[in-house]
Amino acid sequence: MLFGGVGSGSDLGEVLTFDADFEDSQLIGGALNREMFSFWRHFGFELEGQVIRHVGKQDNWEFNVLYDLRLKTFPWDKYLDTSFAVGQGLSYATSRPQIEVERHPDDNAHFLHYLMFELAFALPEIPDWRLVTRIHHRSGVFGLFNSVNGGGSNFLVLGLRHHF
Repeated sequence: MLFGGVGSGSDLGEVLTFDADFEDSQLIGGALNREMFSFWRHFGFELEGQVIRHVGKQDNWEFNVLYDLRLKTFPWDKYLDTSFAVGQGLSYATSRPQIEVERHPDDNAHFLHYLMFELAFALPEIPDWRLVTRIHHRSGVFGLFNSVNGGGSNFLVLGLRHHF
């Protein structure tokens, strides 16, 4: 998958409810994803690795590894093949991300938790190509990672995935 996104100064709740403010911070990246197994025909368990370059307000690389659970079937799939995934894993930024430093000067770190929410869409005639929308979230999970309690960042992401 190749993708790009824009950073938000809003917290995760505001991003999830479409009440986000945006920053002059963008990301571009690539990901390799593989389904490890599926169950009950409707679900898949996947592993993914990401390499991301931040530009604009931030100037760093980010590396993420994660697993996700994907709901693969919806009633309207014969018209628009849809899937929904929630994933989590580990995130490493090569320098402390500027958005995180500005929002929480004493509460940020290179190594944090990674969380994503994804909706993907494909036309049934071309199922190997998917339009992907994601929320890309880094945080300390209330102090669990590097004692980071309030720091983190959110990006709204749009990408194109090809299944091999």
